[in-house]
Amino acid sequence: METKRNRIQKFWKNLGPGLVTGASDDDPSGIATYSQAGAMFGLKLLWTAVITYPMMVAVQEMCARIGLVTKQGLTGTIKKHYPKYILYLILLLSFPSITLNIGADIAGMGAVANLLVPQIPSIVFSIIFTGILMYSIVFWNYRKISNVLKWLCLTLFSYILIPFITHVEWMDVLKNTLIPTFENSKVFYLTLVGILGTTISPYLFFWQASMEVEESNQRHIVVDKRIISAMKTDVRGGLVLTNVVFFFIILSTGTVLFNSGAHQIASVEDAALALKPLAGDFAYFLFALGVLGTGFIAIPVLAGSLSYMLAETFNWEEGLDKKFHEAKGFYITLIISLFIGLMINAFGWNPIIALIYAAVLYGITAPVLILIILHICNNKLIMGKYVNGFWINFFGIITFLVMSFAAFMLIYLYLV
Repeated sequence: METKRNRIQKFWKNLGPGLVTGASDDDPSGIATYSQAGAMFGLKLLWTAVITYPMMVAVQEMCARIGLVTKQGLTGTIKKHYPKYILYLILLLSFPSITLNIGADIAGMGAVANLLVPQIPSIVFSIIFTGILMYSIVFWNYRKISNVLKWLCLTLFSYILIPFITHVEWMDVLKNTLIPTFENSKVFYLTLVGILGTTISPYLFFWQASMEVEESNQRHIVVDKRIISAMKTDVRGGLVLTNVVFFFIILSTGTVLFNSGAHQIASVEDAALALKPLAGDFAYFLFALGVLGTGFIAIPVLAGSLSYMLAETFNWEEGLDKKFHEAKGFYITLIISLFIGLMINAFGWNPIIALIYAAVLYGITAPVLILIILHICNNKLIMGKYVNGFWINFFGIITFLVMSFAAFMLIYLYLV
């Protein structure tokens, strides 16, 4: 019994950047996307939670390895080894997409909190949450932030509980998980592209690499096979959690909302409200709790990834382990991105429109970044003996092809 407990404790301790990266992928905007998929198509898209897992693992492992081996974030590595115009193009597309995503997440958190406490307007909640996030990111050190984010990941389990307090046809679940099905409609492909863009998001690439650098600096790590193995455990464990949650959100909404005829879910608050009369107060509360928890995980990741990108581009001091006066540019970027996100919400811009624009920009940048990441991880001058093996290259190339197709479809479907 003691040995088993020690093993679990060791596993939990090893989970770090990969767990937080994975959990942040299930942010309020992602929850809205998965809820819409379930409400519109029932269980038909459950298989996407399975096929995206190896693609996510391949990309995030490569990004983590870049951070560990080079001791630089992804932006710093691109800046050092590639033409400047590539770096500036990525920044040009990333800043608006990440800021729009932050705005949509802040709006989602405020709206869901308002559902739980209707006496307080959603914008007040959004301001409070933004203030809490700014304070904690600026004044807490890296270790405290990472520990809090890690424990917040437990809120994701609320989504796993929902199907077990509602009626589920488990044979249908198994069939739709193992056998991909398609519908020949614009809405279906837009939803599929939305899932891919939400799941394999470029900001996660930058965060993963930068967090590995932070972790290395904190623990004074010297890279060897054991460290690489621990990183793989962390990344794979974190992404298992994100895809399990993604699966259960589609399962919950695909069972409860789709079967009741509630097919139009435009936001997380729509999903929560629709669940209440159909699945009961407890399911509604669990769903809302998950939105708040994932918002507190995802928004620091979104804002932090942007700060790391700009800091590495312009040679600013960077790092969540540094105090404000030691890394002013880094923290000011973070504060500005949160403030702009809040303003998007305050001026009443529809968060779903914000997400559509963010998805388009993510769709354009993701394939380019994946190709660059593949090139870096196969370059012995950069990675030494830690270049890609066959399977990482295989799934990395598959991811590039799938995301390129998704980007093409996204642009095509919006133009026709």
